[in-house]
Amino acid sequence: MSRDIEEADVTQPLANTTATTSSSTNPKAKPKSDPILATCRCFSFVTIVASILCIIANVYSAVRSFTDGLDIFDGIFRCYAVVIAVFVIVAETEWSFVTKFWKVLEYWAGRGMLQIFVAVMTRAYSDTYTERHAILLLQDIASYTMLACGLIYVVSGVLCLGFLKRARQNKQISAQQAIKDLQELEQRRAELEALLIDDTP
Repeated sequence: MSRDIEEADVTQPLANTTATTSSSTNPKAKPKSDPILATCRCFSFVTIVASILCIIANVYSAVRSFTDGLDIFDGIFRCYAVVIAVFVIVAETEWSFVTKFWKVLEYWAGRGMLQIFVAVMTRAYSDTYTERHAILLLQDIASYTMLACGLIYVVSGVLCLGFLKRARQNKQISAQQAIKDLQELEQRRAELEALLIDDTP
């Protein structure tokens, strides 16, 4: 009888110690946010907003050209500008399916030149709408914002900042995968220790 009591006394602290160890070795670790990647995400957001503004300005101009009969060629020109602006947005998502077939969009210099082209197309033929100040203001804001984004992309591409971003992304993905694997191992360890405790006589 006394021997059973002693074994119970020994088993209880062991269970408490194991539970404490398991809880302390299974932290909810999270990788630190990279300031460079955060800055790149903010800049991509600004570029997408500028592209959307270019799309709105060009769609409005195209509809007005076709409906009012001002210049059918200007309307076609605006339609091309909308399509290219959509490509700019897709390039900012860095969708692997797109970069696989359009390798130039993977490089920042290529994206920058495409954005500058959209800015020029958006700003072109603005004298046709001299009586509409709202559309002129929208075209100016969209085109100059897109032009600034394109110039920044070209300069950053020349400085090889795109390669730095991709290296940081790969490093962050590796860290996240390592933390996930560690958490799975700790969870498995806790399950095995719980089974050992249950099997203890």
